[in-house]
Amino acid sequence: MQLPEDQLRAGHIPADLYRQIPPGTDVRRVVIVQQAPSSYKGPIVLTLVIAAGSVAVLLVIAFVVQVVAAAAVAVLSATGGLSYTINRASKTRKGH
Repeated sequence: MQLPEDQLRAGHIPADLYRQIPPGTDVRRVVIVQQAPSSYKGPIVLTLVIAAGSVAVLLVIAFVVQVVAAAAVAVLSATGGLSYTINRASKTRKGH
């Protein structure tokens, strides 16, 4: 019996636990409860939810900034405070 779990299954009480039992206690009536093994499922799901939420928030912020910028440009160009042109020059050459 190498592991404490093996000792507990066999009904033996490890020495460190035996010292914690109050004197006069019937050791045949002692029940040792072990902590359940930890699960990593919860923290992994929480991390994925936080990452997805962060990406969603960044996308919403980028969309809002784009809409606000487009509205600002539209208002400024309509009032004459700003003008811009889009130059679509032809790339074909004549004479060849």
